[in-house]
Amino acid sequence: MGTDGPTVQDRAFGVLFGFWSSQALLAAVKLGIADHLADGPRTAGELAAAMGAHEPSLARLLRALATLEAVTSEGGRYGLTEFGRALVKGAPGSMRSMILGVMSEDHRRAWAELPHSVRTGETAFDRVYGMPVFEYYARHPDVSADFNDAMTAGSAAVEAAVREAFDFSPFGRIVDVGGGNGGLLAAALEAAPKAAGVLLDTPAGLKGAADLLRARGVSERCEVVPGDFFESVPRGGDLYMLKWILHDWDDRRAGAILRNCREAAAKGSRLLVIEAVLPDGDAPSPGRLGDLNMMAMTGGRERSAAEYRAMIEAAGFVDVRARETRSPCGLVEAVAG
Repeated sequence: MGTDGPTVQDRAFGVLFGFWSSQALLAAVKLGIADHLADGPRTAGELAAAMGAHEPSLARLLRALATLEAVTSEGGRYGLTEFGRALVKGAPGSMRSMILGVMSEDHRRAWAELPHSVRTGETAFDRVYGMPVFEYYARHPDVSADFNDAMTAGSAAVEAAVREAFDFSPFGRIVDVGGGNGGLLAAALEAAPKAAGVLLDTPAGLKGAADLLRARGVSERCEVVPGDFFESVPRGGDLYMLKWILHDWDDRRAGAILRNCREAAAKGSRLLVIEAVLPDGDAPSPGRLGDLNMMAMTGGRERSAAEYRAMIEAAGFVDVRARETRSPCGLVEAVAG
């Protein structure tokens, strides 16, 4: 007798073979396949000659990429789909750096030790490398640069959604705490043409910020401040933003960041936290997998709206409320009490 829908085995295979799909995309990015197809379709032979690759093996990878809908296959010629164009280096909305970051050796090795984190509560990355992830990045600038590139790519994917969901126009001084190269702050300043901005991050995190802010036409309205948000946060903002910061840290250290923001903010100033907000209880969510990534990599965690509310109120903010955007990230807003 037949069954309706996939079997348990089908579902298990689908999850397990997801690793193969990720590795195929990683190979395509490392080989630059999308870059070589950016100007139009080519045969496997033409691609192999241009790339210096083994044609039969390349053809097999191209067929797999067609199965993943990253390339088209017609008459022996391969071209890029919309998804495939997102693998082109430097293309608008490119996810190339994100793929390289998420599939990097340091991520893979840390995830391989996830059972250790579950057994002990310790961070898998620390077990593998003997130090916390951000200390490791500080000691390995090349790895740090790859991480920052991945964060830039991921940030670009949510900037538009945040700008649509939140009105930046009432604010005169916007402080982006741990804002990296300034992509989100640039989007905020574009939406608030009379506002000034302050970008705080470590010197390594700020690499590329000056060029990006200049390219976006907001550099004259933006102050770039090297610093450590565990020590202090620039004063005088009427909006403080934290995007993908709190989830990197346990409750104690995340609370310290929030308290520094509250200390810097005048009463009535606003707080905007941008994170994957988990549903209450055990309800399923893609953010649950991101939570495991935090467990493995940083020792931090994703949190529910109720958990953010408690943490933010404990730091001295009031009127805490959370809402969704069209991206995987939600917004948690509050007022300095």
